[in-house]
Amino acid sequence: MSILVIDVGSSAVRAGVVRPDGTVTARRVTPVPVQRPTPGNVELDAALSARALLEAARSCLAEAGPVDGVGVTNQRGTTVVWDAVTGEPVGPALSWQDLRTVFTCLELQGEGLRLAPNESATKLAWLLDTYDQERRRDLRFGTLDTWVIWQLTEGRAHLTDRTNAAITGLLPTEGVLAGTAPIAWDASRLERFRVAETSMPAIVTSSGTVAEASALPGAPPICGIVGDQQASLMGQGCVRPGDAKATFGTGAFLDVNVGDAAPRFSPNPKRGPSGCFPIIAWERHGNTTWGLEGIMLSAGAALSWLVDELGLLSHVAESAEVAGRCADTGDVFYVPAQLGLGTPDWDFGARSVLIGMSAETGRPEVVRAVLRGVAQRGADMVEAAESDSGHTVSRLRADGGMTSNPVFVQELADACQRPVEISAELEATSLGAGFMAGLAVGTWSSLDEVAAVAQPRLVVEPAGPDRRARWKEALSHSRRWIPDFSALDF
Repeated sequence: MSILVIDVGSSAVRAGVVRPDGTVTARRVTPVPVQRPTPGNVELDAALSARALLEAARSCLAEAGPVDGVGVTNQRGTTVVWDAVTGEPVGPALSWQDLRTVFTCLELQGEGLRLAPNESATKLAWLLDTYDQERRRDLRFGTLDTWVIWQLTEGRAHLTDRTNAAITGLLPTEGVLAGTAPIAWDASRLERFRVAETSMPAIVTSSGTVAEASALPGAPPICGIVGDQQASLMGQGCVRPGDAKATFGTGAFLDVNVGDAAPRFSPNPKRGPSGCFPIIAWERHGNTTWGLEGIMLSAGAALSWLVDELGLLSHVAESAEVAGRCADTGDVFYVPAQLGLGTPDWDFGARSVLIGMSAETGRPEVVRAVLRGVAQRGADMVEAAESDSGHTVSRLRADGGMTSNPVFVQELADACQRPVEISAELEATSLGAGFMAGLAVGTWSSLDEVAAVAQPRLVVEPAGPDRRARWKEALSHSRRWIPDFSALDF
């Protein structure tokens, strides 16, 4: 029993077929350009993404044959608004990275409404205010999962799952986390932003049959919907409390499974003292599994900086070979903070630091210092997750583009001082969405069976010294470089 997976990210649409042994076949990847019309504004073409995802899905099925279900995973937070009759977007899709509503978020704090610019709520309001100020049009809202399902069902289903709904900022956050409110749209927030209830998708389970993909041959059932980081958590077999994974892409995310009880924090229920966010990991059979998430704002972006701005590398993949020319950095440290520091600091005024250089410092030492800096930030997230969750992370599973770099992976194991297990799939999101859908149709019978299938391809043990004290000295020079930005808190 095989599963078609559609994975819609920030810059590409991926499709593939997950087999019962956990292998992924008939892969398709279609780049989708990102527009940055002005500084801070990040937009996607939702119509182009729709064409790409349908073409990729049909091409996969033509190669791999019929499937028993469809799983959908997506970059969370990106916001699409479209006409209910024509199905056409009314404007650009606003990426989760889009910052045009930062000041709106700060103003809302004065009303006691705490929203972050990466959440969908203020993006939805901006799109409605721009393209339907009088609120006369029959429009639909969705994050990318909802948009994908609308396309797959030819406009018959308007759905999202709990993992994506919880990232929109449109649920009664405190009540949901306290267990006193259902996972349903907050009527007061919809009223505040003048959003019609008819514009909102139904909230359904993460694992269960919810619609038919009538736009695809055979109309297979859509039976798995999950946000990308939660999909990666599942895709790496992190199904038990204390299991943790990190995904290293342009930025990085660390997620830890905390079980069936929502994390409780005070006075800010949306963030723990060490900077991690409660998330819904998934929901099956009416039971919710919770997680905590840490965020690194700059990871692979630091390597792109070495290529695009400094010219120290011709391409990112060269970083392993160049860094491997030196055994150590010679006490040179780099703090990746191009956009500030995320978990645990949440200092938007922090900036990158390259410190400790001497006359002997060369190109290999600088490149290795960048890899080490990202690895040390990974260790910061592990420590934060342990503190906020109360669970010990005895091993860290990892995926994402940077995990193809052996120098980085060793630096990560050394920084964390624990084994790092590298995913068999470079992008574990697709595998996780496949597991979520397959659990619904019987491809896998239980989470334990999923964990048995999701075995790492490589385990890297710590081999270097503990450099955490020295790292924290370097980190101290990065903080509060732009005080006005450091004062911002979402």
